[in-house]
Amino acid sequence: MKIAIMGAAGRMGRELTRAVHDAKGCAVAGGTEAKGSDGVGADLGELAGVGALGVAITDDPVELIARVDAILDFTAPAASMAFAGLAAQARIVHVLGTTGFSQADDEKIEAAARHAVIVKAGNMSLGVNLLVELTKKVAAALDEDFDIEVLEMHHHHKVDAPSGTALMLGAAAAEGRGIDLDKHSVRSRDGHTGPRKRGDIGFATLRGGSVVGEHSVLFVAEGERVELTHRAADRAIFARGAVKAALWGHGQAPGVYSMVDVLGL
Repeated sequence: MKIAIMGAAGRMGRELTRAVHDAKGCAVAGGTEAKGSDGVGADLGELAGVGALGVAITDDPVELIARVDAILDFTAPAASMAFAGLAAQARIVHVLGTTGFSQADDEKIEAAARHAVIVKAGNMSLGVNLLVELTKKVAAALDEDFDIEVLEMHHHHKVDAPSGTALMLGAAAAEGRGIDLDKHSVRSRDGHTGPRKRGDIGFATLRGGSVVGEHSVLFVAEGERVELTHRAADRAIFARGAVKAALWGHGQAPGVYSMVDVLGL
């Protein structure tokens, strides 16, 4: 399976290159960077530290996407929207790990998925997706006497908040409890906010240092607390999950899938 890495010169792009190189059944077929980037023309393998692969980074995603079986995309919403359209035209697999999409972006992704296999997840790791399923089950088991808070921390380079994973967890908690997350989501608290509203789902965001990703869901009642936590220490877990998603998506019918589908959860 020929796989291309979008944003190949970045930290996650290099991790994805290593994961594809190490995986069975696939090969690094190319990578992209924006026009004018210092990474254009560089060998993907040399950048990733696996030795020269004879595959150079290009600034022409159209030509690249037309000749591969899948793309791994952890870039930015605007770039991902363009890649989704190209993947739909090529009818290939688009593994989408980008976060920070708007509702309009999500609608465009749904449209692209009429022709492409899109595996979209705010987090590609096995552990996090198990955490999502556990959150849903615990939220369904505990009533509104238990307040729900989602806490996340990432490195200081991360540009969106709450993280895509935190939103996945909040959505899972809302689904388990049978409520609309948009109507019960609390994203910030500052000043005289008044008492916490029963049934709300709160989000707290921390940023600092080189933290890869930490997420906790807290169920807090009078006199007791249940905490579910996942800590990522290495970006490789996300890259390996993305490769697994690409291999799984090859041969699937067009549509939007999640890591829950890939992992059979």
